[in-house]
Amino acid sequence: MTKTFLVVYAKVPGKNFAGQAPDVPGCVSAGDTLEEMRVMMREGLESHFQVMTEYGERLPEPATTSVDFKDDDFEDVEYFVVEHLQVEMPVQHHKGEAISA
Repeated sequence: MTKTFLVVYAKVPGKNFAGQAPDVPGCVSAGDTLEEMRVMMREGLESHFQVMTEYGERLPEPATTSVDFKDDDFEDVEYFVVEHLQVEMPVQHHKGEAISA
């Protein structure tokens, strides 16, 4: 099963992209290019969800539909890319083990 999460990528001048999903606090990633950032963010989210499932934690639901930026958000950022990213969600096995759907 897949779910679609809103993700935000920030391009730091002269450096790489940093990414995060507002509905998944603590899960961040980085990549040299936007395409690499997408791959790394998807892998980061899927790994994060896998570990949460293994520890019996409830998985977050995608709820954020937009992002409001303030002027100070751009202080150290060249630009942002906001998009929806489809992520493979683990399912709970009857013995508590996570398996990919």
